Amino acid sequence: MEFDFLSPVDNEIIQYINGLSSQHLGSKVSFHTDKDFPDTNKVKIAIIGVLENRGDLKAFEEVNLNAIRKELYGLFPGNWQSSIADLGDILPGNSLEDTFFALQKVASKLIRKGIIPIIIGGTQDLTYALYRSYDNLEQMVNLVSIDSRLDIGKHEEGITANSYLSKIILDEPNNLFNYSNVGYQTYYNSQEEIDLVEKLYFDAYRLGEISNNIELSEPVFRDADIVSVDLNAVKSSSSGNMINFTPNGFDGKEICSLSRYAGISDKVSSLGIFNHNNTKEESVLIAQIIWYFIEGVNYRSNEYPFGTKENYIKYIVPLEAEELIFYKSNKTDRWWIEINYFAYQHNKLKKNTLLPCSHDEYLEACNQEIPERWWKAQRKNSI
Repeated sequence: MEFDFLSPVDNEIIQYINGLSSQHLGSKVSFHTDKDFPDTNKVKIAIIGVLENRGDLKAFEEVNLNAIRKELYGLFPGNWQSSIADLGDILPGNSLEDTFFALQKVASKLIRKGIIPIIIGGTQDLTYALYRSYDNLEQMVNLVSIDSRLDIGKHEEGITANSYLSKIILDEPNNLFNYSNVGYQTYYNSQEEIDLVEKLYFDAYRLGEISNNIELSEPVFRDADIVSVDLNAVKSSSSGNMINFTPNGFDGKEICSLSRYAGISDKVSSLGIFNHNNTKEESVLIAQIIWYFIEGVNYRSNEYPFGTKENYIKYIVPLEAEELIFYKSNKTDRWWIEINYFAYQHNKLKKNTLLPCSHDEYLEACNQEIPERWWKAQRKNSI
């Protein structure tokens, strides 16, 4: 029933696919057509377009994703094992809320089946519907946004592409455990917004921090359930977006690296790419962002949650008032730190005892410095 919200892929795309060689990605994807719908029991990754942009009054009148699909399916795949399907598009409903409802139902169905939806929008307020799709999964949700803005705004103004986060924070049921922003630019955000992120013990990383050391973002994505990408986080010289000119932001290589980190995370179960400006130039970049995410998914190491701790080295670091416990994977050399959630009575949090971290944070602890990531998580635990 949920898939009734999906309309078939445009015949123009199907004709384009038919003209590709058997080596192209398009020849290895199952498509929702007028005559056929993919068997979702055989699908690991599902691509869905959402032709909705009423969350931005300045947006184009119509969302067209054909150029993105042509660019993506004209690429060559890696040595991938994950099956991919393009399930078509969710058309705009009579109201913005109708579109949210349709996306929520479709994404929830896919996530319950263990399928990773890649949502191509549309405006970024669709992230709210993607977040709501986890309502029936009985888990707390970690959201990571690659964005130059924090998108908090004022709740009374209603939901828009620039204020969806306030609705996520305030609306019930509240399943949000952590929000992380990657790449915010200070001059686009009020001090009030920045202070609120700090007050809620959320995480925000400035553009310069990540550009100078992109590996800082890897543990952030490793702990994410949803990754939301605002294409305005990419500078115009890399995205080709000269309509909404952005002089500073991630370059093409950096945004694709971040996408691969998201894909390789064992925990990420949905990806949204939003605020596309309908240009062919930006479509090339979006196709490559998706390609790198799929590449990452195919190289997941299945380390989360731990099946067994036998493949990890345990490190105990005694501090003056605490004893921190770290784990290092023998397989990937990635690190985790133990969080004491046992005292917290929220059923949805009982299983979240290990927090991804970096080797540098272990070294900080060895120097008697409490890692900020651990401290914030413990503060959430005590609220």
